Amino acid sequence: MSGDRAGAVWIASLVRRWPDLIDELSPAGRDALRERHGGGPVGGTTAPVRLHVSDAVRDITDGVVELEEAVRERLGLRPVPPAPVPVRLRRIAGLLDRIAADPLLAPHVEDETRRMAARCARALGDPEQLVRLPGRCPACDCVSLRALPERAEIRCVNPACGRVLGAEHS
Repeated sequence: MSGDRAGAVWIASLVRRWPDLIDELSPAGRDALRERHGGGPVGGTTAPVRLHVSDAVRDITDGVVELEEAVRERLGLRPVPPAPVPVRLRRIAGLLDRIAADPLLAPHVEDETRRMAARCARALGDPEQLVRLPGRCPACDCVSLRALPERAEIRCVNPACGRVLGAEHS
Protein backbone atom coordinates (compact mmCIF):
# COMPACT_ATOMS: atom_id res chain seq x y z
CA MET A 1 0.00 0.00 0.00
CA SER A 2 1.16 3.51 -0.54
CA GLY A 3 1.90 5.39 2.67
CA ASP A 4 -0.66 8.15 2.10
CA ARG A 5 -3.61 5.89 1.29
CA ALA A 6 -2.67 3.24 3.85
CA GLY A 7 -2.33 5.80 6.60
CA ALA A 8 -5.73 7.21 5.69
CA VAL A 9 -7.36 3.77 5.77
CA TRP A 10 -6.02 2.90 9.21
CA ILE A 11 -6.70 6.36 10.64
CA ALA A 12 -10.31 6.23 9.39
CA SER A 13 -10.67 2.77 10.89
CA LEU A 14 -9.40 3.96 14.27
CA VAL A 15 -11.64 7.04 14.27
CA ARG A 16 -14.66 4.88 13.40
CA ARG A 17 -13.91 2.11 15.95
CA TRP A 18 -12.67 4.26 18.87
CA PRO A 19 -16.17 4.87 20.35
CA ASP A 20 -16.82 1.10 20.25
CA LEU A 21 -13.60 0.49 22.16
CA ILE A 22 -14.52 3.02 24.84
CA ASP A 23 -17.99 1.44 25.12
CA GLU A 24 -16.36 -1.98 25.62
CA LEU A 25 -14.65 -0.86 28.82
CA SER A 26 -17.86 -1.66 30.66
CA PRO A 27 -20.01 -3.70 28.28
CA ALA A 28 -22.93 -4.50 30.58
CA GLY A 29 -24.27 -0.98 30.31
CA ARG A 30 -23.36 1.87 32.55
CA ASP A 31 -26.89 2.63 33.73
CA ALA A 32 -28.14 -0.89 34.35
CA LEU A 33 -28.50 -1.82 38.00
CA ARG A 34 -28.36 -5.42 39.09
CA GLU A 35 -31.05 -6.50 41.46
CA ARG A 36 -31.15 -9.42 43.86
CA HIS A 37 -34.04 -11.82 43.92
CA GLY A 38 -36.80 -10.11 45.86
CA GLY A 39 -35.86 -6.59 44.79
CA GLY A 40 -33.30 -4.02 45.82
CA PRO A 41 -29.93 -3.26 44.31
CA VAL A 42 -26.95 -5.50 44.90
CA GLY A 43 -23.63 -4.07 46.11
CA GLY A 44 -21.24 -3.25 43.27
CA THR A 45 -23.89 -2.23 40.76
CA THR A 46 -21.48 -1.18 38.06
CA ALA A 47 -20.03 -3.60 35.55
CA PRO A 48 -16.34 -4.42 36.01
CA VAL A 49 -13.78 -2.76 33.78
CA ARG A 50 -12.41 -5.12 31.16
CA LEU A 51 -8.65 -4.95 31.66
CA HIS A 52 -7.64 -6.11 28.18
CA VAL A 53 -9.80 -3.33 26.72
CA SER A 54 -8.38 -0.83 29.21
CA ASP A 55 -4.85 -1.84 28.17
CA ALA A 56 -5.76 -1.40 24.50
CA VAL A 57 -7.27 2.04 25.16
CA ARG A 58 -4.11 3.10 27.00
CA ASP A 59 -1.80 1.64 24.33
CA ILE A 60 -3.68 3.29 21.46
CA THR A 61 -3.98 6.61 23.30
CA ASP A 62 -0.25 6.66 24.05
CA GLY A 63 0.52 5.57 20.48
CA VAL A 64 -1.60 8.30 18.92
CA VAL A 65 -0.11 10.98 21.18
CA GLU A 66 3.45 9.85 20.40
CA LEU A 67 2.72 9.52 16.69
CA GLU A 68 1.25 13.00 16.45
CA GLU A 69 4.21 14.49 18.32
CA ALA A 70 6.69 12.61 16.10
CA VAL A 71 4.91 13.66 12.91
CA ARG A 72 4.76 17.32 13.91
CA GLU A 73 8.41 17.31 15.00
CA ARG A 74 9.59 15.59 11.80
CA LEU A 75 7.60 18.03 9.65
CA GLY A 76 8.89 21.03 11.62
CA LEU A 77 5.46 22.02 12.90
CA ARG A 78 4.77 23.60 16.24
CA PRO A 79 3.23 21.50 19.01
CA VAL A 80 -0.56 21.57 19.37
CA PRO A 81 -2.69 21.44 22.49
CA PRO A 82 -3.74 18.07 23.90
CA ALA A 83 -6.92 16.64 22.42
CA PRO A 84 -8.97 13.43 22.44
CA VAL A 85 -7.74 10.53 20.31
CA PRO A 86 -10.19 11.07 17.40
CA VAL A 87 -9.18 14.76 17.15
CA ARG A 88 -5.48 13.85 17.14
CA LEU A 89 -6.09 11.21 14.46
CA ARG A 90 -7.91 13.75 12.29
CA ARG A 91 -5.02 16.19 12.73
CA ILE A 92 -2.59 13.49 11.57
CA ALA A 93 -4.90 12.68 8.64
CA GLY A 94 -4.80 16.34 7.65
CA LEU A 95 -1.03 16.05 7.28
CA LEU A 96 -0.98 12.86 5.17
CA ASP A 97 0.06 14.66 1.97
CA ARG A 98 3.12 16.08 3.72
CA ILE A 99 3.78 12.76 5.48
CA ALA A 100 3.72 10.91 2.14
CA ALA A 101 6.52 13.15 0.86
CA ASP A 102 8.87 11.96 3.64
CA PRO A 103 10.34 8.53 2.78
CA LEU A 104 11.05 7.70 6.45
CA LEU A 105 7.91 9.13 8.00
CA ALA A 106 5.33 7.64 5.62
CA PRO A 107 6.09 3.97 6.37
CA HIS A 108 6.33 4.74 10.09
CA VAL A 109 2.87 6.34 10.09
CA GLU A 110 1.46 3.43 8.08
CA ASP A 111 2.99 0.82 10.39
CA GLU A 112 1.88 2.54 13.58
CA THR A 113 -1.67 3.25 12.45
CA ARG A 114 -2.00 -0.32 11.15
CA ARG A 115 -0.70 -1.68 14.47
CA MET A 116 -3.15 0.44 16.45
CA ALA A 117 -6.09 -0.50 14.19
CA ALA A 118 -5.22 -4.18 14.68
CA ARG A 119 -4.96 -3.73 18.47
CA CYS A 120 -8.35 -2.02 18.50
CA ALA A 121 -9.90 -4.82 16.44
CA ARG A 122 -8.48 -7.53 18.72
CA ALA A 123 -9.76 -5.76 21.83
CA LEU A 124 -13.21 -5.60 20.23
CA GLY A 125 -13.11 -9.34 19.59
CA ASP A 126 -12.59 -9.18 15.84
CA PRO A 127 -10.26 -11.91 14.63
CA GLU A 128 -8.84 -9.46 12.11
CA GLN A 129 -10.30 -6.19 10.99
CA LEU A 130 -11.22 -6.01 7.33
CA VAL A 131 -11.06 -2.49 5.90
CA ARG A 132 -12.86 -1.65 2.67
CA LEU A 133 -10.68 0.11 0.13
CA PRO A 134 -11.77 2.38 -2.69
CA GLY A 135 -11.19 1.26 -6.24
CA ARG A 136 -11.65 -1.93 -8.19
CA CYS A 137 -9.79 -5.22 -8.23
CA PRO A 138 -7.41 -5.22 -11.21
CA ALA A 139 -8.20 -8.91 -11.87
CA CYS A 140 -12.02 -9.02 -11.75
CA ASP A 141 -12.95 -5.30 -11.82
CA CYS A 142 -15.23 -5.67 -8.74
CA VAL A 143 -15.36 -3.12 -5.95
CA SER A 144 -14.29 -5.78 -3.49
CA LEU A 145 -10.82 -4.75 -2.33
CA ARG A 146 -10.20 -5.17 1.39
CA ALA A 147 -7.15 -4.55 3.53
CA LEU A 148 -6.15 -6.95 6.30
CA PRO A 149 -4.08 -4.83 8.70
CA GLU A 150 -2.34 -7.56 10.68
CA ARG A 151 -1.13 -9.23 7.51
CA ALA A 152 -0.38 -5.93 5.72
CA GLU A 153 -2.27 -7.42 2.81
CA ILE A 154 -4.82 -6.28 0.25
CA ARG A 155 -7.11 -8.89 -1.24
CA CYS A 156 -10.19 -9.15 -3.38
CA VAL A 157 -13.05 -10.65 -1.38
CA ASN A 158 -15.05 -11.56 -4.47
CA PRO A 159 -15.40 -15.36 -4.05
CA ALA A 160 -14.88 -15.89 -7.78
CA CYS A 161 -11.57 -14.01 -7.69
CA GLY A 162 -9.78 -13.99 -4.31
CA ARG A 163 -6.67 -12.32 -5.72
CA VAL A 164 -4.07 -11.18 -3.18
CA LEU A 165 -2.44 -7.95 -4.23
CA GLY A 166 1.12 -7.05 -3.37
CA ALA A 167 2.15 -4.25 -1.05
CA GLU A 168 2.95 -2.09 -4.09
CA HIS A 169 -0.76 -1.86 -5.02
CA SER A 170 -2.34 1.42 -4.00
